[in-house]
Amino acid sequence: MLTTSDFKKGLVIQLDGAPCLLIDVTVQSPSARGANTMVKTRYRNLLTAQVLDRTFRSGDKVDEADYERHKGQFLYADGDRGVFMDMENYEQFEMAEDAFSAISPYLLEGTEVTLGLFQGRMVMAEPPMVVELTVTETAPVIKNATATAETKDAILETGLKLKVPPYLENGIKIKVDTREGRFISRA
Repeated sequence: MLTTSDFKKGLVIQLDGAPCLLIDVTVQSPSARGANTMVKTRYRNLLTAQVLDRTFRSGDKVDEADYERHKGQFLYADGDRGVFMDMENYEQFEMAEDAFSAISPYLLEGTEVTLGLFQGRMVMAEPPMVVELTVTETAPVIKNATATAETKDAILETGLKLKVPPYLENGIKIKVDTREGRFISRA
């Protein structure tokens, strides 16, 4: 059992029989005498991918989810689904298209990921925070371009479309932030 004092961003708790990843935790002190401290949370239900808010009173208890993080690897895309392998026991898991479509633009075959397992089945796959991808299509290089706020559109090898600086050309490897989907630097 966990209490609200154990809550922190990234913790997985069990609410209503489902694993829930805490995205944000805010502690609100009482303004009136005798009032309880409130712990406001924003969490993602890992089975349905819903993002919900819930407020707990200080001292409330919740169950810790039967959740494990394992090193994994993206093997291949099977239509709209993704196939992943647990690097510890070489077991393969398939991810449904709705969850896979959110992370597929950042995955090449062989990319290492973190697998989230709930009661022995995969409910989440986290790509690394930064991935290296090759620019396959972009406008020609602009002469005398500098790294200013000016950007141009580019399409990467996975089909991801994003804004890049004007000095980049086709075939260049770049680093991409997977949390925000933005250009970081050349690789």
